[in-house]
Amino acid sequence: MRVTVTFRHMESSEPLRKYAEEKTERLAKYFFEPIEAHWVLSVEKIRHIADCTIVASGVTTKAQGDTQDMYSAIDMAIDKLDVQAKKHKDKTKGHKAHNSSASIRYITPGAEGAAARHRVVKKENQFLKPMSVEEAAMQMDVADKEFLVFTDSVTSNINVIYRLGDGDYGLIETTVK
Repeated sequence: MRVTVTFRHMESSEPLRKYAEEKTERLAKYFFEPIEAHWVLSVEKIRHIADCTIVASGVTTKAQGDTQDMYSAIDMAIDKLDVQAKKHKDKTKGHKAHNSSASIRYITPGAEGAAARHRVVKKENQFLKPMSVEEAAMQMDVADKEFLVFTDSVTSNINVIYRLGDGDYGLIETTVK
């Protein structure tokens, strides 16, 4: 496990760094290697904020703790990460291969000219990770996102999976001509 700690608006402290690293080590049992954890510890007036992002085997987990003491903020973030990691491990442990069309609807792109009438007002960068459709659906559950852009590990095509109103997922598959 590789743990990095960044201090913002405060002096770097070796005891805080070691405390965050030790607490993060207890989460290793929930993830497969390689595991990267990044802590951002910051102080804003009297608020001590501990923000942690863990990336392990294509799954990103984030949590933030906010209290008046940095050690308790780290503990709060670790507790949140622990709950998320247990939830993810339970999903992957009980996950069995099944027909993906039963839980995921395949939708092809609609009208191509509709985007020409609208302006782009928000830009978001996404890192394309090779994964299966099932892995992308699990990643969306863990990250609580509305959509995810990923590279299909089988076909190497870029796909978009998104959440529908009834809890199911839609999938946009791309092909290169």
